[in-house]
Amino acid sequence: MERSPRLDALAYLKALAAGETPATAERIEARARIRFTVAQGLAQGRLGFHYQPVVSAANPRFPAFFEMLARLTLPDGRILPAAAFLPHVEDGPLGRAIDRYALASACAALAANPGLRLSVNMSPRSMGDASWLAALAAAAGRDRRVTDRLILEITETAAIDQAGQTADFMEHVRGFGCAFALDDFGAGATGFRHFRDFRFDMVKIDGAFAQGVSRSPDARVLVECLVSLARHFEMVTIAERVECAGDAATLRRLGVDCFQGYHFGRPGARPELSAVEERRRAG
Repeated sequence: MERSPRLDALAYLKALAAGETPATAERIEARARIRFTVAQGLAQGRLGFHYQPVVSAANPRFPAFFEMLARLTLPDGRILPAAAFLPHVEDGPLGRAIDRYALASACAALAANPGLRLSVNMSPRSMGDASWLAALAAAAGRDRRVTDRLILEITETAAIDQAGQTADFMEHVRGFGCAFALDDFGAGATGFRHFRDFRFDMVKIDGAFAQGVSRSPDARVLVECLVSLARHFEMVTIAERVECAGDAATLRRLGVDCFQGYHFGRPGARPELSAVEERRRAG
């Protein structure tokens, strides 16, 4: 009996998670089925988003903003995180469709909640997507206060691989009021010239440096260097994967501006708007 596309896709994902390498033919077939599963989920409204808070190091009670993270709900109710399916579709047309859907969802959430600020991950391929750019321009035209609260996250590797396009894209999109975050800072090989030319508004220090920093002198030296570099260029620093009080205290002493990680909040189906509203009233 032939297995369903959903089961084949899940078997492939499970094998990858276990460190196994399926045969080439199985891998090609399973990836095709994953694309089908994701496309079906997008068409049926089962692709959604969770929100993880990014908090101020000086006042962790209040989120500075939330990162919007893609989630795929399977027909049986199980939820897959973005890392389980996006790498298999992000370079193709389906990846562009997801980026457009994420942008529309973020703008709708921002329009509905004036005290909310969101960051959205985007693929470098969407920088040249006319439909994505048109949707952003339309959102800014309707209400500039929406796009003023939108942060676009670009990975360090993507920024360097597409350096010229990234610089042109950022210059154009800043006209809509958007801010930019360099994701996974420290994991790639950003040249000083590129770092200076891009002028990101904030940098997210890769979790490999932040996690366990309280126990690692080497990690502390590296984080201190990254913070110093970002501060020179007047960029806000965010440490990712902060999962314990000891690491948070160390990162605070090293001058990190904001934290993101399970110690301060797991991704949830909706942002904790009560904290956002309280911060808005206080401000």
